[in-house]
This record gives sequence, C-alpha cells and structure tokens, in this order.
Amino acid sequence: MVQATPFLLVLSLALLAPGLSARKCDLTGLWVNDLGSNMTIATVNGKGNFAGSYHTAVTASSNKIQVSPLQGSQKLSSQKSYPTFGFTVNWSFSDSVTVFTGQCFMDEKGEEVLKTTWLLRSHADNINDDWKSVLVGTNVFKRPQLRSRKE
Repeated sequence: MVQATPFLLVLSLALLAPGLSARKCDLTGLWVNDLGSNMTIATVNGKGNFAGSYHTAVTASSNKIQVSPLQGSQKLSSQKSYPTFGFTVNWSFSDSVTVFTGQCFMDEKGEEVLKTTWLLRSHADNINDDWKSVLVGTNVFKRPQLRSRKE
C-alpha cells in the first residue's frame, strides 16, 4: 500500500490539474470600468439571466447621477470558459437607455476582464433630431483592487 500512495497522488494531480488551470469567468459581483463607473451583477440563474445595478461616473445629462437598474443575459455553455453576454441599463436620471454586449476573458495575470461595446440611445424631440440620439463606444471592466491596510 505504501508504494501505491505516490502513484495515487500523481494520478490525482494529473486528473485535477486541467480543471485548476482553466478558470472560468464569473460575471457575478462588483466591476469597475476604465472611466470609473461601477456595476454590480447579482447571481446568474440557470437560464443565464441576471439583474443588477449600474452607477455611472460620466453623463451628458445635467441631472444628478443615480444608480440605475440593469437586466442581462449570459450565453450558457458548459464547453466555454469565456462567456458572451449582454445587458441593458435603464438610466434612472435621464431619458436614455444603454445596451452593452461583450465577453468575459482571463488576462495574463489570471484576472477576469469584461470587454464590452455599448450603444446609448437618447430621447429625440423629433425625427429630424434622430441623427444625434445614438452614441457608440467601448469599455473594459475589471474587478476592483482591494487596498491593503497599512499597519
């Protein structure tokens, strides 16, 4: 039995190692983008749907910024570690809606990154002003870095 122990240990590590190296992205939790906006995504359910909140750091509105609700969906696939997703933010403080679409990746440091493209639709007073009612852009979201406390 003593000789079998090292063999079983090596076999166990060989079977577990692929699962350890292939970390999956998880959309759930707090995210901060390159402009300083934060979003929180609640648990993704079994159908891939989720809800959360978005607190933007930037706006063209003169209204006071408020936390706004978001609704989304993630493409579920047991074979994919880097899911695609989309969500809509219904701005609580302005007459506009933004849709985001993107994919979760693991960077070279093993940290999750959300690469997104967004489309913001603002209210137009008439059809002649429709041309200026849509903006398109990109954002990169990362997990916030926890600051270590100095003793």
